Amino acid sequence: MNNPAPPQTALKPRAEAWFRQLRDRICAEFEVIEDAAGPHPGRFVRTAWRREEGGGGEMSLIHGQVFEKAGVNISVVEGHFTPDFAARIPGTETGAAFWAAGISLVAHPRSPKLPAVHMNTRMIVTAKGWFGGGGDLTPLQPGTAEAAEDAAFFHAAYKAACDRHGADYYEKYKTWCDEYFFLPHRGEPRGAGGIFYDYLDTGDAEADFAFTRDVGEAFLAAYPPIARRRFAAPYAPEEREAQLIRRGRYVEFNLLYDRGTTFGLKTGGNVEAILMSMPPEVKWP
Repeated sequence: MNNPAPPQTALKPRAEAWFRQLRDRICAEFEVIEDAAGPHPGRFVRTAWRREEGGGGEMSLIHGQVFEKAGVNISVVEGHFTPDFAARIPGTETGAAFWAAGISLVAHPRSPKLPAVHMNTRMIVTAKGWFGGGGDLTPLQPGTAEAAEDAAFFHAAYKAACDRHGADYYEKYKTWCDEYFFLPHRGEPRGAGGIFYDYLDTGDAEADFAFTRDVGEAFLAAYPPIARRRFAAPYAPEEREAQLIRRGRYVEFNLLYDRGTTFGLKTGGNVEAILMSMPPEVKWP
């Protein structure tokens, strides 16, 4: 007897369409910010890729005046997990087939006054279905009043999104973010945090999808205003040097601990799209 499909299955077309729409809106917003920075604004270049077992995605990459490097990727893939990886994924007890769609963003700004940022949301369907994602901010001048102001603004946007869906969502997902985006080998957080959630399946797939959409909306409410406020602020050469060293923490986390990096590499994703999160220039002292 076949097990019934999880309720998230019916949401596949809408989820895919939402991730594409969110990608388009974020790219357009970033390009408007580039326009405000001067006469030579950066523009996103889109590169499509296909996955041999099924599906594919599109990488959108910009090298601009404000965003030294930013990527906004979408993917819709399907196939089968390898046996060793399937053992770590819910809903694979009766088979390793999966479907996954999502958006993933990382922005490395040129100015050390402007924080780096990450956001992703996704839907995964095996014999079970769930949503995951979040957003987090990485000030490149931690400890300053400006960094504290930006972190408070960023968190307020995500708290508002969480509060619309559950009284405990913000504290729960903020704590999860703090614990997840932590560098154990250094004993320090990657940045100022945000929210992180995974395996979200409350029994109401529509409500979970609505929350996931609000996480994307929260990014648009949170980060572009910070970018507009900070990108033109003057900075000294030593601040740029400190920024490049701070970026090393980003590289260390993404290569050692990031679930998205592991998922992409274990499921035959596009390597360039997976590693677009790497900063264009970085130093270690």
